[in-house]
Amino acid sequence: MRTEHALHVGDARDLALPDGSVDLVVTSPPYPMIEMWDGAFASLDPEIDAALDAGEGERAFELMHGVLDSVWDELDRVLREGGIACVNVGDATRTVENTFQTYPNHVRVTEAFRERGFVSLPGILWRKPANSAAKFMGSGMVPTNAYPTLEHEHVLVFRKGGPRRFEPHSEARYESAYFWEERNRWFSDLWSDIRGIDQRLDGEARERSGAFPFELPYRLINMFSIYGDTVCDPFWGTGTTTLAAMVAGRHSVGYELDPELVEAFSERLADLPAFSRAVIEKRLAAHEAFVERVGAEELGYDAAHYDFPVRTKQERNVRFYAVEGVEESDAGYEVVYRPVEAGRRENGGQRFSSGSS
Repeated sequence: MRTEHALHVGDARDLALPDGSVDLVVTSPPYPMIEMWDGAFASLDPEIDAALDAGEGERAFELMHGVLDSVWDELDRVLREGGIACVNVGDATRTVENTFQTYPNHVRVTEAFRERGFVSLPGILWRKPANSAAKFMGSGMVPTNAYPTLEHEHVLVFRKGGPRRFEPHSEARYESAYFWEERNRWFSDLWSDIRGIDQRLDGEARERSGAFPFELPYRLINMFSIYGDTVCDPFWGTGTTTLAAMVAGRHSVGYELDPELVEAFSERLADLPAFSRAVIEKRLAAHEAFVERVGAEELGYDAAHYDFPVRTKQERNVRFYAVEGVEESDAGYEVVYRPVEAGRRENGGQRFSSGSS
């Protein structure tokens, strides 16, 4: 198996992609009214600076979302019927003209997608680490001028049109199955086990991109796409969505205005085969721990490719593909995979090994 990953230095308001060519969108835009993004928004619409200078917070908020609206128009065009868009966004708190308030970005983005005919699906809240140990904003220990600290972000989930249709007994779909116990954890509307640790980033790149943790796009890609699908991130940043797509065996395309971030992406790929195997090993080991905990006799089906039982018939053909190598291409990168086969743990090594493709 091979996947292709195209990287573009360019404006996501003008995606050079064919209509209906994307199966899944996983992205996290700059958050309006968060100060670190003021310059980025103002570079695209100078009226934003004027509104902020005049203390017109509501006008600045709407102008910033107007910039994002142009990207949502493009996503509406390139996303296939039945395709899913997952938008990670946080609300903002800010004092403008001596008035402290919340700017509800998740509400405004939801309105934008619904206005474009998307169907709102249940979303996810995930808790992120707070920079401060204090659990309030404001002053003092007495009512009423202290406020809760925002410690979560929203993953908003939208579908274009009705449910996606697949060929009966699609091999790629059933090989892309997740485990029963993963489903129960992933499809909760509250993720408290993702804490932003595994971004695989250091220093300036982390500050310039506001990157989300690898586990977040990796879960979403496994939840809402199948092997061979194309995942788009119009706010690419440091490429965490592309990295997750590579590990998950999906194609990807990303757009990013900052060429230095795109150029630095190769550094994140140096140990990709080992990282891919570690991610797969972790999932397989977790399933084996589940089998041991509930008892094999309680599970009704044997996996076709691995030496363990599974809970449901839909999991029987689940199959994992590990990254074998990464090659640069004219568009970006190509990734080569080999299927992960059942094996034995020897001397504390991996329980599963890559077989022939």
